[in-house]
Amino acid sequence: MTADEKNRKMADSLSQTAGSDADSRKLKSQTAVDRKVLLCTEHLVKEFPIGGTKKNPLVVHAVSDVNLEIYEGETLALVGESGCGKSTLGRVLIRLLEATSGKVEFEGQDITAMKEAEFAKIRRQLQIIFQDPYASLNPRMSVAKIIAEPLTTYGLKDKKELEARVKELMKEVGIPEEFYNRYPHQFSGGQRQRIGIARAIALNPKLIVCDEPVSALDVSIQSQVLNLLKDLQEEYRLTYLFISHDLSVVKFIADRVCVMFLGSVCEVGETKELYDHPLHPYTRFLMNAIPKADPHLRTKEKELLTGEIPSPVNPPSGCKFHTRCPYAQEICGKEQPPCKTFGDRTVFCHFPLEKEA
Repeated sequence: MTADEKNRKMADSLSQTAGSDADSRKLKSQTAVDRKVLLCTEHLVKEFPIGGTKKNPLVVHAVSDVNLEIYEGETLALVGESGCGKSTLGRVLIRLLEATSGKVEFEGQDITAMKEAEFAKIRRQLQIIFQDPYASLNPRMSVAKIIAEPLTTYGLKDKKELEARVKELMKEVGIPEEFYNRYPHQFSGGQRQRIGIARAIALNPKLIVCDEPVSALDVSIQSQVLNLLKDLQEEYRLTYLFISHDLSVVKFIADRVCVMFLGSVCEVGETKELYDHPLHPYTRFLMNAIPKADPHLRTKEKELLTGEIPSPVNPPSGCKFHTRCPYAQEICGKEQPPCKTFGDRTVFCHFPLEKEA
């Protein structure tokens, strides 16, 4: 792809490119049964102790009994309200945080049971792009050193090879070569995030956790970074776990979506199908909250969630969403919702919604 073509692509708005992306996702979904599971979790739990006593400890239930699969080459989005456990789950998957219980398998290997020395060989395959491009770069290191750090950590010591590789990575993400010796404070937010992306792809990883990578950027810069992520995914055959609260961004970039509420998974499905026909009540409320530019598509009255989010220290029994769900019945407050499958869709609900005509 020429530089002009890339620039034109980056200039496209999210809405203008959404149609073609939906077509590509359709092609991907048709071959989903043939796709390889890159990473999966089994009954994954992450809790943070915050006090109490030995007999009655107080803990934050950040991630609760999560079973999830991520396919090779896809973009799986994690969505939900702030504090629902999205970022914590992402960090546990790549062992930036240790799981309380359960396991994470990467390419068939249980990485939660590995000792650090053994896991170090796999860690290079699991990278992360952080949310805040201002805080995630060391202000005392030049761009060259920031991008080179993972390379030197894993044994690339030759100065000429190192410089060539760093400049190659800078070119890949659109940072001019003459900025090689500049420092983070000399860059804009979008440029800093590009530096973070270059650092993440330096070791040719297989999975990258994108933790709200565009939420701190202007909308016009967001589209450029999102298109860059798509280009790199195609070039390097990357798999993304894309964490976001911006449902418009998720619709643009994700192949599948996983909806979380209070540390638990509510629903997982192909992006278009989930957006058009949510099966979990919480998912429907999220979709209803998306602003609609076309006045003809707006309903007269939006269904809005009432009540406060339950405490993750003392979550409600049964379905965690039942205290806010207008469709809840007695069983919802007593029993954990079963996992129900509808084709490629998975929903954890006693009474899944019917598809709207």
